[in-house]
Amino acid sequence: MSDLPVTPDPANKTCSCAPKDKSSKEIPNEGRRDFVRTVATVALGSLTSPLLANNLTGDPTHLRELQKWKIPKSRKIQRITLLHTADIHGQLLTHDEFFLENGQAVYKQRGGLAVLKTMLNTLRSENPDNTLLIDGGDCFQGSGVASLSKGKALVPLMNNIGYDLVLPGNWEVVYKKQIMIEDLNGYHATKICANMHHKRNDASTALVFPPYWIKNMGGLRVGFIGYTDPTIPKRQPPAYSEGLRFTKPVDDVAKYIALLKGKEHCALVFLVTHLGLAQQVDLANQPLVQGADFILGADTHERVRKPIEGKYSRVTEPGAFASFVARLDLIVEDGRVKDTNYVLLDVDPEKYKADPEMNALIKRESAPYRAELEKVIGRSKTPLVRYYVLETPMDNLITDALMWKFKPDIAISNGFRFCPPLIPSGKTGEAVITMDYLWSMVPVNSEIKSAWIPGKQLWDWLEKELHNVFAKNPAERFGGWMVRMKGMHINFTMKNELGKRLNWVQINNAPIDLQKKYLIAACEREGDPETTLCRMDNVIAPAHLKTDMHSTIIEYKRRENQKLFMRGASGSYMFDKDFRNNHPNFRILLPTDAKPKLVPDYIFPFNDQDIMNFTSTSVHVTRMVMDIFYDAFFEPGEKVNKPDLP
Repeated sequence: MSDLPVTPDPANKTCSCAPKDKSSKEIPNEGRRDFVRTVATVALGSLTSPLLANNLTGDPTHLRELQKWKIPKSRKIQRITLLHTADIHGQLLTHDEFFLENGQAVYKQRGGLAVLKTMLNTLRSENPDNTLLIDGGDCFQGSGVASLSKGKALVPLMNNIGYDLVLPGNWEVVYKKQIMIEDLNGYHATKICANMHHKRNDASTALVFPPYWIKNMGGLRVGFIGYTDPTIPKRQPPAYSEGLRFTKPVDDVAKYIALLKGKEHCALVFLVTHLGLAQQVDLANQPLVQGADFILGADTHERVRKPIEGKYSRVTEPGAFASFVARLDLIVEDGRVKDTNYVLLDVDPEKYKADPEMNALIKRESAPYRAELEKVIGRSKTPLVRYYVLETPMDNLITDALMWKFKPDIAISNGFRFCPPLIPSGKTGEAVITMDYLWSMVPVNSEIKSAWIPGKQLWDWLEKELHNVFAKNPAERFGGWMVRMKGMHINFTMKNELGKRLNWVQINNAPIDLQKKYLIAACEREGDPETTLCRMDNVIAPAHLKTDMHSTIIEYKRRENQKLFMRGASGSYMFDKDFRNNHPNFRILLPTDAKPKLVPDYIFPFNDQDIMNFTSTSVHVTRMVMDIFYDAFFEPGEKVNKPDLP
């Protein structure tokens, strides 16, 4: 059964995640999230029925039994181990990760490439001659270092881990064709993709990477065929995939399987895909893939803890953010699979010590960007999470910022899945939001665009977006989760057909007027027609708002930081901890006897050495000090009202 990030097991009402440990941080669920989990359970229930053979239970005891197989000198029996990661999204360091246990959201520390490397080396040492390491794409997009280096900083890190095979995902195109090819060709690993072509003016075509790869493992020929998402030009901003053309796996997958099984005499054939769980399960149910032993999937970040059994193949997916590794062991005798075991393993820093060499590499590759990425832009007392289907605290922050800045009727954030959680500290009750985390939330710093749209067109667009998420036919599902919104409430019946899901829509707490025009603010997608906004075509009076998403969020959080520089009870000026974190050597000095009155501890906890005697009625802050403050928090040329000095 697939261990979905947001849904409990529909039978037990519990999640089959790792057991809760004492270090877990527990956050109670809000009422609306109970509904979200129910929606997700029903939506994907048809894909997660327990149809598995007993030998795919992920049982550790069974795995140990497989490891004890004695391989005779005839080498007719072999154990092959495949280790699979995907959707790392540039996450270099150990981070908070979401689990659902006994109906509660639980957060644990997971991931980090240095921890991942130690773990993979440990697993490879168990079967050194016949272990293969695969990454399923979306590696070098999704973090500050990844974005600012255009993916290049990830290349030496992946090479240091020692991947054998990689597939481009739907986000590898983010830096456009030429840089994508340069970055992927920097990998020492073999690259495959059977449906990514060079787009040419004439009718000719050529694949960017080889369609398949054959590896000799233990005297057996093992074949791998790669497929990325063919809807990339629509899912991603169109400009990213200029010069590329994508075809559907169904166009030629049967041909390649027959080629590997027949002419190439492969004993095993695997599809390495980045299509999304629903599409991969749909593919597993088509006779075209008969002969493919497994579909090693990616894209939707699902934690598949037991392979999903299709009619003609089985599907796995290894989660995201380097938080998990999927391990598949196969016992092969005379070219036939006799036994298998699959398990999804946590990349647990308490179990695997971080590799020093990788830590040094991460430090080296991050160094050019560290000063910028460590800047604090704000704090949150709410866990920032993006694992829910309909509404997430992380996207609420984005839509809140858009609504505050531009005052539209509706603010929209895309239904992205990337970015690990950020959880408030148990000591301070706050999570520190850095520029690095902002890049993880919004790896593409797009311009903000607004437009007007009639109510009827808005209704039809919502129906289409709901169908993208909840279509009964898995092949018709598209993209990430449901778009997130502020200013608009919708009520819908998920199981209904396309065009019949919406029951009602409210905008600004009033029923939608199908004849009225509404103002919408959202991100511009590079390469879209001028009259397209957030996949809404033919919008009215589109306007570029001359600012980007990062600036908008930073300014919104700065609104909360207006207390940074304020008039104190006795005429003093105070700076809060975000300013001090970015300027550790900067001090404002106050009299000892005035400290409790002028500077509450939650604003500026002073040390004794910071205290200098002044009068108890005021602190004289020079214009130079004020300028230092405004240089730090406001852009050059930005108009601000500086408070009068005492």
